[in-house]
Amino acid sequence: MESIQSLVAQHAFASGLNSQHASLLCQSAALLHYPIGQTLFREGDEAKHFYLIHQGQVALETFVPGKGTVSIQSVSPGDALGWSWLFAPFCWHFSAVATAPSDIIAFDAATLRRQIDENAEFGREIFRRVADVLHSRLLATRHQLLDFYGIRD
Repeated sequence: MESIQSLVAQHAFASGLNSQHASLLCQSAALLHYPIGQTLFREGDEAKHFYLIHQGQVALETFVPGKGTVSIQSVSPGDALGWSWLFAPFCWHFSAVATAPSDIIAFDAATLRRQIDENAEFGREIFRRVADVLHSRLLATRHQLLDFYGIRD
């Protein structure tokens, strides 16, 4: 089994991190396994972790009145999951459920926030990387909306 440091270093989110920042990031990391159907977190709950998908697949879901639970996006190996841990009030805006057996690196959010507060350079690097995740998710949402309205990009 590979070390958590090795798994984090291989993930796209951590690509190019200097050794000091990689070490800080790994201090709160744990590799977790989620079988199909297991919930990582629920909409409205406190965002206690940040996730990197190592293997498997996770669906992002939300409850729509009159329709029930709707899957709105999927994340797979190489993807980062969750930014609600970084922004007050630190609550999830979606639910996440494993749709395949998944190995996921989880980081303790409180530890990461403390490290960000104590180390501005590390914080800037994490915020930049989370901004990249936000950007890619917004683009995916844009494409979904264009498809929904039948508009060609």
